[in-house]
Amino acid sequence: MRFHSLSRTLAWMILSCSLAMAAGVGGNNSVSDKKNTGKALDSGSLGIYVSGKRVGTETFVIEQLADSSRTKSEVKIDDGTSKATQTSEMELSPAGDLRRYAWNEVSPGKASMVVEPKDEYLIEHLLTGPTDKPVDQIFMLPHSTSILDDYFFAQREVLVWRYLGSGCRPEPGSAGCKLARAQFGVIIPRERASTLVAVEYVGREKVMVHGEARELNRFNLISDGPQWNLWLDDNYKLVRIVIASDNTEVVRD
Repeated sequence: MRFHSLSRTLAWMILSCSLAMAAGVGGNNSVSDKKNTGKALDSGSLGIYVSGKRVGTETFVIEQLADSSRTKSEVKIDDGTSKATQTSEMELSPAGDLRRYAWNEVSPGKASMVVEPKDEYLIEHLLTGPTDKPVDQIFMLPHSTSILDDYFFAQREVLVWRYLGSGCRPEPGSAGCKLARAQFGVIIPRERASTLVAVEYVGREKVMVHGEARELNRFNLISDGPQWNLWLDDNYKLVRIVIASDNTEVVRD
């Protein structure tokens, strides 16, 4: 499938940004203030809807740093019967390897988790309470494995950027490029699980966003579970996600 509006220069810009990306919420005190100050590649909020009712919001920022990039997210859920707040942080090296992923449950309970490299694999440390000992989970996976955690939708944008940058093959005499379906190994830290997902470019589609018809670029995210349909604008920013089997929709505010 040809991706018409992606130039070769922009494809490699996206690749360099996404491979240098660190996504997360909360600070890393070991990093200097200078390195913690980055240029925003994308930021905003995403409304989370189930069966047409808004049940939550993800607020996020994706930044380019001096020697990497990061994405910070905070998710607040309020479905009318219960409330919850969670944060996440993922950091990638310039080579695209995972440096650190951190997740925290702020309310109603308290829990935290870190995924980080150890030797040639990845290890997850889960802490369910302030007095508990961490429970470790080893993933015999390379450091280049992506993170796709529950409820953090900005991480899907990062994965699409990586797909665009690594999969774009410029066509002679054309400003566009050809994109083929590609597979990525991922970890879902909150489920303490790993899997393979495929990303494919479907094409341009007109979709309704906040009552307005917009022409966007559609991508499918395919795994053993439900299929996710994602729409990005011409600046490659996430606008809409639909998980039809779960009656779930995510829309940029």
